[in-house]
Amino acid sequence: MKIVVTGGCGYIGSHTIVDLVNKGYEVISIDNYINSDPKVMDRIKQLTGKTVKNYNVDLTDLQKTKAVFKAHEDISGIIHFAALKSVKESTDQPLIYFNNNLNSLINILACQRQWNIPNLVFSSSCSVYGNPDNLPVRETTPLKDAESPYARTKQIGEQIITDFSIKHRDLNFVLLRYFNPAGIHSSGILKEQATREVETLVPIIEEVYKGKREKLIIHGGDYPTRDGTCIRDYIHIEDLAQAHTLAIDYLKTSNEKGKLNIYNLGTGNGITVLEMVHAMEKVSNSSINHSIGERRSGDVVQVYADFSKAKKELGWKPKKGIEDIFKSIL
Repeated sequence: MKIVVTGGCGYIGSHTIVDLVNKGYEVISIDNYINSDPKVMDRIKQLTGKTVKNYNVDLTDLQKTKAVFKAHEDISGIIHFAALKSVKESTDQPLIYFNNNLNSLINILACQRQWNIPNLVFSSSCSVYGNPDNLPVRETTPLKDAESPYARTKQIGEQIITDFSIKHRDLNFVLLRYFNPAGIHSSGILKEQATREVETLVPIIEEVYKGKREKLIIHGGDYPTRDGTCIRDYIHIEDLAQAHTLAIDYLKTSNEKGKLNIYNLGTGNGITVLEMVHAMEKVSNSSINHSIGERRSGDVVQVYADFSKAKKELGWKPKKGIEDIFKSIL
């Protein structure tokens, strides 16, 4: 079974490709390297023994995107990761985010329709929940206002797919709402290869630990949480990658048509930024230099998952915890 993975050289995409290939799937990758490294494909081959073809294509270019699908008319599924994901950058340059994240999705759906590809898995985000009234969030939790243009592109992306699915009842869709991916592959050779400044918490903590950054600046210490810092749900990247393979398995074996399902992918544990710092200090037996700074635009106060639906329907549950995340990056 042949699967197209967009953003295949990215952090989540590359880990997912490894899991897919190891489970017997043939993968075609599309990535324009805007925030990734083509050398990742060499690492994927090292881990799987398979060469994965990657097309250097900007998915906002419909004709070039169609050319990939035309070259592989036996595609059975698509996992659509490719998107810009910086909350801060999206606040500074919202039009770039709307153009990239939404037009690429529209073009992928156009190809799915033209080549009648039955299954699509969409990379969504817990950011669609905004600042929820009740925790943990369930898939039925009402979505609040997006706190950033990035989050809004995920909300709109979900709505685009929902409207598209109503018209195309012969196609199936899964929307996966990620919480906070972190850590690296257990082999140690596959990790996030960001080409821009690191903005997410665990890689910043890693940089401080390894002396590549002087200090972690925590964005806000006066939130209404147990220690004043934001609360998030951190999921190991390998657990997250495996969920995509399970989603494809689920769609492949389902006898129903016209399905659209949404699943939360998190651990169910809300952890503060300061608790993350202390966890790394415990695992590494060292001090992580940090201080409290100003709040950052676009951050929600707290969000963590109820993943019981994914457990029940996909057979998925996280196997690794916070200490596993930090041990993987030491």
